[in-house]
Amino acid sequence: MINVTINGDQHSLDKAVCLVDLLEKFDIEHDKVAIEHNLEIVPKSTFANVMVGDGDNLEIVHFIGGG
Repeated sequence: MINVTINGDQHSLDKAVCLVDLLEKFDIEHDKVAIEHNLEIVPKSTFANVMVGDGDNLEIVHFIGGG
């Protein structure tokens, strides 16, 4: 079991996961977000390669269109 902080809230995960899998777990569309992982902005092209582990801190920002 690993613990991560997402947007200030603690979450427990069964195991380390990549960002794509994490977004799927929380039903978040990966093409409409920006992610900061441990104070570093993550390029969308690397979401599948960046692993989230115990103690990591994430900020996930959703983009919403409108007019």
